[in-house]
Amino acid sequence: METFRTLLAKAALGNGISSTAYDTAWVAKLVQLDDELSDLALNWLCERQLPDGSWGAEFPFCYEDRLLSTLAAMISLTSNKHRRRRAAQVEKGLLALKNLTSGAFEGPQLDIKDATVGFELIAPTLMAEAARLGLAICHEESILGELVGVREQKLRKLGGSKINKHITAAFSVELAGQDGVGMLDVDNLQETNGSVKYSPSASAYFALHVKPGDKRALAYISSIIQAGDGGAPAFYQAEIFEIVWSLWNLSRTDIDLSDPEIVRTYLPYLDHVEQHWVRGRGVGWTGNSTLEDCDTTSVAYDVLSKFGRSPDIGAVLQFEDADWFRTYFHEVGPSISTNVHVLGALKQAGYDKCHPRVRKVLEFIRSSKEPGRFCWRDKWHRSAYYTTAHLICAASNYDDALCSDAIGWILNTQRPDGSWGFFDGQATAEETAYCIQALAHWQRHSGTSLSAQISRAGGWLSQHCEPPYAPLWIAKTLYCSATVVKAAILSALRLVDESNQ
Repeated sequence: METFRTLLAKAALGNGISSTAYDTAWVAKLVQLDDELSDLALNWLCERQLPDGSWGAEFPFCYEDRLLSTLAAMISLTSNKHRRRRAAQVEKGLLALKNLTSGAFEGPQLDIKDATVGFELIAPTLMAEAARLGLAICHEESILGELVGVREQKLRKLGGSKINKHITAAFSVELAGQDGVGMLDVDNLQETNGSVKYSPSASAYFALHVKPGDKRALAYISSIIQAGDGGAPAFYQAEIFEIVWSLWNLSRTDIDLSDPEIVRTYLPYLDHVEQHWVRGRGVGWTGNSTLEDCDTTSVAYDVLSKFGRSPDIGAVLQFEDADWFRTYFHEVGPSISTNVHVLGALKQAGYDKCHPRVRKVLEFIRSSKEPGRFCWRDKWHRSAYYTTAHLICAASNYDDALCSDAIGWILNTQRPDGSWGFFDGQATAEETAYCIQALAHWQRHSGTSLSAQISRAGGWLSQHCEPPYAPLWIAKTLYCSATVVKAAILSALRLVDESNQ
């Protein structure tokens, strides 16, 4: 495994987000604007078509991820010259699309409460385009019927405003389709690097339908595709996101944060985050972001405070709502993990457990527990181990009874080989790392001896710590942040060593 020093150097590049079939399919549509880019993306897509003919994450299965990815890929493949050149892939894809949308499909079905980012906004647009291309969508009316109410609710949140770079809907700007450009503030969509909200798919849509052939958007996309293997990531650039999460994972371990040598090692990364922290607003995924979010801001506040910096808690508090904290303004449904990370920030800020803000967040978290078990799932990550493990780290001292019950769930679900996995089938290194972090934290906090369970988990993790990692994170489709996952694994392996001492 790498060291935290080398991981942070990679995190500073902000390019650790995995490529997705959905975003790559949008780049493949650029055939009339940049034939070379389109071919690179198309080759990537065809090499990663799944055995059943669909596209998306093979594991874990997520219906929304698989449907969006397959729709986008098939639209690209059946456009222009691609259909003739890739007849075999098209034939398999048509069958997969039929299977995904037919009543006979066996497997998890559409669950709008568990959907990927912007699914209810994007899916109807893609289905309309697929219909124009003659792609048959079984039970289209039934699928759209489940989406229309939530789509309208989200669009109402805009209050009649046109979509611009200061609104989260810009990340899913392709929702406007070929005929809805009037929904957009065309001259106020692009970021300084030419992208639309750092999304390759949104940027490709912009270059196709909003400002056809836009050189800045195409240059942004080209810089990603040419530097990689032809795939387009879920978003780029994300160096603030990767740095703060790597440092957060490091801070789980028993390091001396007052040691000048340690501080010097991490100085440039802390400086970078602090320099882009906007008082009263916080930070976003990347230093040049025009849209801050409560999740990244809360974790950054936690990290900066632990390393002796002085961020203002007001940047976190601006996201406070009546019953929880929002991740973004215009958000329809709250995020549990964001509120967990707010709790961590409030703890770092010295808030007492009786403070109304702490009590509000805890009440929201208690009410959001999965029915019948002491775990929490969230809209930013597929696995309950992510949110539950982070809750234990954030809520200790605030609600130890809640943490104890969550620890019980983690212990009861440890597999015989020492690993964890929320989904049927394989366990993952990422989930196992989170559980080790939670157990090690609880052992230090409560004095409960969990060394045997930690050691058993460490034995498994040391044998399964290398990539590739499953795409457990949620954007428009599923993705993996390899740098952040490696940081969690490295943190967990250190905690195993510390537990054995």
